[in-house]
Amino acid sequence: MKLYVTVATRIRALIDESVLRPGDKVFSVREASLKYKVSISTVIKAYELLEQEGVIYSHPQSGYYVSQRQPPSRKPHAAAAPARQLTQVELVLSTLRSIRESGTIPLGSPFPDAQLFPVKKIRNYENALNADNGDWGVLNDLPPGNESLRQQIAKRYLDVGMDVSPRDIVITHGATEAISLCLQAVAKAGDTIAVEAPGYYALANAVERMGMKVAEVRTHPEEGMELDALQALMENVQIAAVLLTANFQNPQGSVMPDAKKQALVNLLAAKRIPLIEDDVYQELYFADAPPLPIKAYDKDGLVLHCASFSKSLAPGYQVGWALPGQYREKVEKLMFLNSLSIPSAPQIAIAKFMKRSSHALHLRHLRHMLKSNYVLIKAAVEAHFPAGTRISHPGGGYVVWLELPVGVDALDLYGLCIAKGISIAPGALFSRRGELRNFIRLNFSHPWTPTIEQAVKEVGTLARGLLAAQP
Repeated sequence: MKLYVTVATRIRALIDESVLRPGDKVFSVREASLKYKVSISTVIKAYELLEQEGVIYSHPQSGYYVSQRQPPSRKPHAAAAPARQLTQVELVLSTLRSIRESGTIPLGSPFPDAQLFPVKKIRNYENALNADNGDWGVLNDLPPGNESLRQQIAKRYLDVGMDVSPRDIVITHGATEAISLCLQAVAKAGDTIAVEAPGYYALANAVERMGMKVAEVRTHPEEGMELDALQALMENVQIAAVLLTANFQNPQGSVMPDAKKQALVNLLAAKRIPLIEDDVYQELYFADAPPLPIKAYDKDGLVLHCASFSKSLAPGYQVGWALPGQYREKVEKLMFLNSLSIPSAPQIAIAKFMKRSSHALHLRHLRHMLKSNYVLIKAAVEAHFPAGTRISHPGGGYVVWLELPVGVDALDLYGLCIAKGISIAPGALFSRRGELRNFIRLNFSHPWTPTIEQAVKEVGTLARGLLAAQP
């Protein structure tokens, strides 16, 4: 290998491992020459190679910087253990690791593309706090969280006709902590929590992490949790709480109709059973108006509503919140005992962005792009997947749920895709029952490029090959 190629490879590795991140300045030519003990001309040739590959770019009179988006290498990945030999947790970890590998096409990612969000603007607000000490301090870190942020969140609910007081809100380390705190507030180890099936694996994992038991409830592909199935479960098992996503459920994208939300609240209120609502996707709607949270129908304080900014505004900041209803004081106390506090700077930075910047414009742009991407991925699936493939019709969010012909095993398809450098989420991730063997979930949040389109086509081609191989 030529010496300049070796230097380029070492710098590329630093970028692949996120030691150097998009926007970071790369070593100057002289620094790299000293660091790698090569000539300046060798470094220049290495940087020219990285520029040609789109990994870095030069800025006149300033130097070289890491590009905002790295081009996927599409190199075949090393063979892993057969997916069917993995437990559900191992399969989740395997999927997440595959997404992190350089060059993987992240169709199986549970996260939205970070490039969709105004992170730079929010970071500028955060950096400016160093010269604005009057706005924050240790006391602002303590639960229930920064008052300015809670005021902005309360205003957010006015858009859906909900009157929420900042005093009702407890700021948390993201929605996952909000859900965990709410689970601790309403149940104890050994209790049974009803969850959706298929449903997002992180919710069931949160239940089990608390030492509680998971009871899966059948979920309609368009209308959410089936109330007759829930009622039948409640008649046979003592349920401590229900945990679900009513708006743009993951993985199906379903939205529970308003009448059904009201009926669910009434059903649980009659038995004094609390409901924990995961509403992180609520602002990612495709229609003209957002759907109502289940919390809007809660008159008894039995709905513990959880949300965050991770899917709509600031994915890396891990700032979420809970509206715990009658359990508010208990959740605030648990927050204090579990985490003591969360940093003020991210809270204030987000609050300043919501107050001073065009938050509404950002959300409109985000929703428009996601809706457009859904139209494109739907057309690609219909064109390239086996006949008989059924695709969900989400009203928002950034994932689609595919039912493949019965002859296509999603775990086999998963393994073939990983070998091609493409990540998908097999249906086995979304239920404890070992069902959903011919289902997959795809992410459409990334900009629709020829690379993404080709990856979707390739998944469809592999699925057709598996179907044709059936006796």
